[in-house]
Amino acid sequence: MVELNTVIFDVLYLLAAILFIMGIKKMGHPRTAVTGNLLGVVGMLLAAGVSFLITLENESIQNSLTLPIGTIVGAIFIGTLFGTVLATRVQMTEMPQLVAVFNGVGGLASVLVAAASLMATKDSSIPVEVVVAGGVSGLIGAVTFVGSGVAAGKLQELNFFKKQLPIPTLIRHVLNLAMLIGCGWCVFEMIDTGNVLLYLVICVLGCALGYTLTTPIGGADMPVVIALLNSYSGLAAAATGFVVDQPVLIISGSLVGASGIILTSLMCKAMNRSLLSVLFGGGMTSSYEQDEGIYATVKRTTAEDVAMMVDFAERVVFVPGYGMAVAQAQNAVSDLAAMIEQRGATVEYAIHPVAGRMPGHMNVLLAEADVSYEQLRTLEEINPDFDEVDIAIVLGANDVVNPEARKEGTPVSGMPILNVDEARQVVVIKRSLSPGYAKIANPLFAADNTSMLFGDGKAAIQDISAALKEL
Repeated sequence: MVELNTVIFDVLYLLAAILFIMGIKKMGHPRTAVTGNLLGVVGMLLAAGVSFLITLENESIQNSLTLPIGTIVGAIFIGTLFGTVLATRVQMTEMPQLVAVFNGVGGLASVLVAAASLMATKDSSIPVEVVVAGGVSGLIGAVTFVGSGVAAGKLQELNFFKKQLPIPTLIRHVLNLAMLIGCGWCVFEMIDTGNVLLYLVICVLGCALGYTLTTPIGGADMPVVIALLNSYSGLAAAATGFVVDQPVLIISGSLVGASGIILTSLMCKAMNRSLLSVLFGGGMTSSYEQDEGIYATVKRTTAEDVAMMVDFAERVVFVPGYGMAVAQAQNAVSDLAAMIEQRGATVEYAIHPVAGRMPGHMNVLLAEADVSYEQLRTLEEINPDFDEVDIAIVLGANDVVNPEARKEGTPVSGMPILNVDEARQVVVIKRSLSPGYAKIANPLFAADNTSMLFGDGKAAIQDISAALKEL
């Protein structure tokens, strides 16, 4: 009977792994992303259910089922409660912070599971592969936990996380290398002596590394960091799978790790950043100084004037940014776009790969507003056509449309941007002239073909819609 159960459990684990793979495959496109997410949820429920049944078959637990079952059910209840609260209260503008927190929780879970497994081993001679996997899990999981906390703090713009380490870059790299060597020595000693308490030292060093690696990275590189930490959490889970001998954990962790690395590479390419520089905490730094009078020629406009521009336009392109997310203006934008299309104009959306605070941020927001996927144009697709655009409406975007990226020696040098400044007319909707993540001014705002409409993004779009109705 036990052998039959083992076969059934293995088959169910295999099914869960297949669901994970299918889920990630479908999440690669907006049209199928919801289905992919549901497949992943079903796969995780299946894997968790099988793990629960396996736990009940453990001989030591069968002698006293009340405590372990109560602990598991209690943990499920608490997790479900927190998940429900987060799902109902977290806004789309806070989603990047939530993703960072999820990455950190995943890393911490891997650390604790590996620790419990190692500490519970009665035999002093732990297999070498288990010790190595445990060390990797503790190191990467701890780095992910603290690094994700720092990333979430930076995204939330908390003052504590804005502070830089008072350590020269070279010394910081030497210190990081010393901590990595220290972790390697701990693993070697665990293999040699069987002293699993050294695992705690690995975790402490990993936490320190998570802080020293993530703190120097600037806010402009946070989309890359989020993707990288997501990969770390998967790698930690895969390593933990070797420790506890769970193939489904190895498979799911490897999938997350691999997809995270691929996404990180794509984000680095989109921001013209070196993957190695991000891996080693090499945030973008510069001594660049900008002319203080750059905004001397800024022109203000009104919703009525913008409505008149739109009324005569044949091709209108919306360029969404984080400001649209903050104002929750996606539905208002969709309504205005529908009015423009009714007047015979073509409406498109120029999507920069790192607009917002995480990959795909703008795509998700516009999908919420039922914007057609055919209207979404990538940077590569729209840039050659911007000189044929009658009016480009920039809603809360900053660094991704900053012409300073075309110059050398600026904090955004070499970063691919949307060529918004080539449009015939540009309207920028922002609350103020405050800079983006790169903390530099944007000459686009003072360009001859640009007008600034100051105010809340949603209210401004609604005012334009109201004015357009009256024309």
